[in-house]
Amino acid sequence: MDILQLKKRDKLSTGNGKARGFVKNMSLGSILNLELIQDKTGEEIAELWMKYYATKDTISAVIPSHTFEVIVARAQLCSMFLFALPQNEGYEFFVGQWSGHELHFTSLVNIQTHGESAPSQMILYHYPDLKENKGIVLMTAELDPRFITVSQAQCLANQVQLFYGTKKQETFRLVETFNHHPAEFKHMLVIAELEQSGIGTVLMPTSSQKEKH
Repeated sequence: MDILQLKKRDKLSTGNGKARGFVKNMSLGSILNLELIQDKTGEEIAELWMKYYATKDTISAVIPSHTFEVIVARAQLCSMFLFALPQNEGYEFFVGQWSGHELHFTSLVNIQTHGESAPSQMILYHYPDLKENKGIVLMTAELDPRFITVSQAQCLANQVQLFYGTKKQETFRLVETFNHHPAEFKHMLVIAELEQSGIGTVLMPTSSQKEKH
């Protein structure tokens, strides 16, 4: 029996300078052998999932069912949000837009340049297949490495939990304001929330690194 019990996936080709193609409608069954994990606990499946993706140039997560239900319910009410990504100088902003259980990210600059046709630069895939009987939702991502590194992808994914999965109503209110009262939205409050959470700390340059620039 395969130790990881996971099906192999071919690497995506970025082509010769062409836009990276993302897998369409990728099911959990195309990644995970669902028959072989029926007798395993949620904790065992979670360990297999994280171990498998630890060797890949992407990110993954295992989300408790109750947390995912909160995130999805809020995503249905507020399908978009502006996320901040720490850079050497200041922040770069990414727009995240939900489409079912997928969350598509693209930079604000990309949207300003290409408008509605701006391609996704990262997609988070959430799989609720095991939500009821195992109590977990599996997540992984595809990203365009020309624009987003794995550590940056992790920062953005962590912010989904921060803003959509939060227990603090004032934090989620930023998401509500962005969607329903955009004229009142203040992007600096997103940065303040991010800095307070410490999520972006690993991406922030140290003082010695700043001096080099």
